[in-house]
This record gives sequence, structure tokens and C-alpha cells, in this order.
Amino acid sequence: MTVITGDFIDGTLEAREDDVAPLSGLRARDGVYAIPGNHEYYFGYEGWMKHDAGLGIRMLLNAHQVISRGEDHLVVAGLTDLAARGRPFPAPDLAAALKGAPAGAPVVLLDHQPSMAARAAQAGIALQLSGHTHGGMIVGLDRIVARSNAGYVSGLYRVGDMQLYVNNGTGLWPGFALRIGVPSELTVITLRRKA
Repeated sequence: MTVITGDFIDGTLEAREDDVAPLSGLRARDGVYAIPGNHEYYFGYEGWMKHDAGLGIRMLLNAHQVISRGEDHLVVAGLTDLAARGRPFPAPDLAAALKGAPAGAPVVLLDHQPSMAARAAQAGIALQLSGHTHGGMIVGLDRIVARSNAGYVSGLYRVGDMQLYVNNGTGLWPGFALRIGVPSELTVITLRRKA
């Protein structure tokens, strides 16, 4: 499967539509899933959600998808972003995202901001995939970015029994278009059955 953990863009649909057009070519046997990041809320959330879905991407807005292999199941769940708070859009709701999911199935949670990882771990999530931090953008600046992200900035963390992976992102944020010592990334994660 392919997942995108938010912040597709930093701009309006009219200004950035062509920038995300190549995403329509994403294909994966088990689907292409995504969640919004905070920037989608700043630049026309409803239009972006409709547009991204039109690219063939299944937007998991406090929702989940079950991937099955015979009797085995994996749940991919997604949350809306914390930026929804104070706006007329659904706030992140883990209970709603997991409602109706098969009991006992491992859950991969897409949550743009890593700051709520402890809550996800307490809920029994197996793996949380996040972004948001851009890896701190500059070596040393990561210490400041960590303060507003519960200490999670880049890479793999263990949070209770859960694993958290925070991706550095694939590009630059125009508001601070600089990376020094913090590479952009596309991450390949291989899931294996617990022994």
C-alpha cells in the first residue's frame, strides 16, 4: 500500500493543483490512503479533500480500511488533523476511526502530527505513521521542533508497545524553505508478523 500522512500542499487548489497532479499515478495492490495535514485546513480543506479523492486516493478522515489475507486482517486507520479544532470540520477522533474494525487486528494509524502518539499507544495501536515536523529542517532546530511535538521529530520511536515513525517529508515548506543536514525522504516500511 501507499500512504500519505498529510500536507500535500502549501497553497490554494487553484495555485497548487498541477503540483499534486502526478499523485494520480500512484498505484498499490492494497490501495493508496491519505490523511490531511494542517496545511490543507489553511488553504481550502473541503476543496482539497474532494480533489485528493479525485486523484484516486482514499482519504481516511477518522475512518479505516481493512486489508485482508485469508483470515488475517490489518487495519489502516486515519485521523483528521489537530488543525480542525476551532474550525467547522471534524476534529481527530480515534474511536470513530476504529469503529467497526476487526477485534485483535493490528492497526497502522496515520496521524499527521506525532504529538498524540502516547494516546494512540494506550489505545493499542501497533504502528503510527506521522509527518508534520519536516525532521526539524536544520540540524539543531530539531530541538525546538521537538518541544511542540512531544519530543518526536524524525525517524523511529518506541512509545509503549507502539512503534512511531515520523517522516521528514518529501519537499520544503515555503514558509521556511531550507534544509541543512536533514534530508527529505520517501520511506519504505516492511511489515512482518510478530514472532
